[in-house]
Amino acid sequence: MYNLLNKEWSDLLHECLESDNFKALVEKVDGEYELHDICPPREKIFTAFNLCAPDDVKVVILGQDPYFNAGQAVGLAFSVELYGGRVKNPDGTLGDKVTFPPSLRNIIKEIRTELGSCAVEDGDLRPWAEQGVLLLNTCLTVRKGKPLSHAQIGWDCLIHAVLKELDKKNDIIFVLWGGNARQYKKYLYNPRNRVLQSAHPSPLSAHNGFFGNGHFKLINEWLTKWGKKPIVW
Repeated sequence: MYNLLNKEWSDLLHECLESDNFKALVEKVDGEYELHDICPPREKIFTAFNLCAPDDVKVVILGQDPYFNAGQAVGLAFSVELYGGRVKNPDGTLGDKVTFPPSLRNIIKEIRTELGSCAVEDGDLRPWAEQGVLLLNTCLTVRKGKPLSHAQIGWDCLIHAVLKELDKKNDIIFVLWGGNARQYKKYLYNPRNRVLQSAHPSPLSAHNGFFGNGHFKLINEWLTKWGKKPIVW
């Protein structure tokens, strides 16, 4: 699993990656892929990191765990890669029709409400990552059909290390959606950074504080104030 993470992040997280906790995590995750149907595909576990280098991070959006339905999880929190509503197979052919995740639909709805339009209506959030948005979950794998099944498997050692290292930098906005994500606020100390919190965009909680949170507009206001290019949401 180590070789799936690019050099920039590997160097930054060296201490964590060499720890006994992370080695135990790798062993558990490898075992899960051997015995169960796990989301996302193994080669996509670290997509969020590989699309957004540490020095490019402007915003961290922290969610819960990957989508647990077939064909949805792509290693980038909240994102999908659908082609006419279908997932693309490794050989380039199109697979079965995949349901558009309701959490993602709510994210797009909130962006439209705040900004008038959304640039990622297809649900592919890779353009956000390419602009400096690290789309991260509190755990990076999940058993198919079993949400939060890997919540206690040990991913917290990596997520803690990522947030700790990024919080050493200045002018980064940490966005914590949902109870699992909000637990990580205690690791964020730098007064030069900003933290936004709200309910998760899931249909079960979106009306309890996600809708109307104004996060996308606030993020761009702060980035502009800091002399950084705002995100095209």
